[in-house]
Amino acid sequence: MRTAVASIVGLLALTTSCARFDDATTTPFTPEPSFDAGAELEPLEPPTATTTTGAPPTPPGPCQDPDPAVVATCLDTTGGLVTLPDGGSALVAERRTGRILRVAPRTEPVEVATVPVDGSGDGGLLDLALSPTYDEDRLLYAYITTPTDNRVVRLAAGDVPKPVFTGIPRGASGNAGALEFTSPTDLVVLTGNAGDAAAAADPASLAGKLLRMPVPAPGAAAAPSVVLSGIGTAGDVCRDPAGNLWITDRTVLEDRLQRVDVDGAVSTSPAWTWPERPGVAGCAAGADAVAVSLTDGKAVAVVAVDPGTGAVTAAPVTAVQDRYGRLGGAAVGGDGQLWVSTVNKSGGEPGPNDDRVVLIQFPAGGGGFD
Repeated sequence: MRTAVASIVGLLALTTSCARFDDATTTPFTPEPSFDAGAELEPLEPPTATTTTGAPPTPPGPCQDPDPAVVATCLDTTGGLVTLPDGGSALVAERRTGRILRVAPRTEPVEVATVPVDGSGDGGLLDLALSPTYDEDRLLYAYITTPTDNRVVRLAAGDVPKPVFTGIPRGASGNAGALEFTSPTDLVVLTGNAGDAAAAADPASLAGKLLRMPVPAPGAAAAPSVVLSGIGTAGDVCRDPAGNLWITDRTVLEDRLQRVDVDGAVSTSPAWTWPERPGVAGCAAGADAVAVSLTDGKAVAVVAVDPGTGAVTAAPVTAVQDRYGRLGGAAVGGDGQLWVSTVNKSGGEPGPNDDRVVLIQFPAGGGGFD
């Protein structure tokens, strides 16, 4: 894969009320991926190493992970994860600190922005989305928690975060949310139920919904329409190459993967459910499979689907089981690799290098995100 990070032109000074960005140039977006569900996900194999005397090498120091699949270490518990147009780097959010870092293999993470958030409970900097014209305008969108609400903000270099959509209920729990652009002008917003299952079913509440809206200018009133109600603890929303949306969420009875067709049709039942509730989180969708990060399950679940109907064609298979602990974010890179982030500092048993961003690749000739 391409591992070079685009050169950084400059970082802007941080104040307590504004975001800070690098102004790196990037290459255009790569094509939408397709996914071969027959391929088995595997981490990169560590190289064999010895010293010139034949003795084992010196163990790595703090924040130096010997696993070559690990891209970044010693992060605070992560929030959103999104790959960049160069195909070989990503932005990862720290949920509680509000920091956004650019990460790439064999490169030290670079802080590119900090957003003021309320990181108490399960709130904070919860998801990131690139503007559809990011390589021209350098705009980011973020789903965040404030002391009074959950909201969507727009982040531009040299400017304070601008509210785009406010007033999403916040609670002691159930604050997670996610963003996905469905066109250059349309955004979908997945909102958690803020700990109130009744609000998720209430058409007058913004909690527990999948909302679609034209992206308003900052300060203008958003006009969302409800696509899907009854969301529990929001996981993620991702789009497959055909434009269908896939949504993960958790309820008191089960975890779910749901599909919304490109024409807006919603199935009367989830595509798949997990009664054992492994903690579905981030998702990445290809033509014939969806990869889902699991927190309590400590793995990636790969759900094979029929490209035409969206029906699940086989029981999900898991990969990297128990290798990296609790997994949160998921995103696809430009060369068919899956990026995942860990959330071991949030309800897990963090190791000395947590939290981390990890690359999972497919065997040669085995397909993947192309």
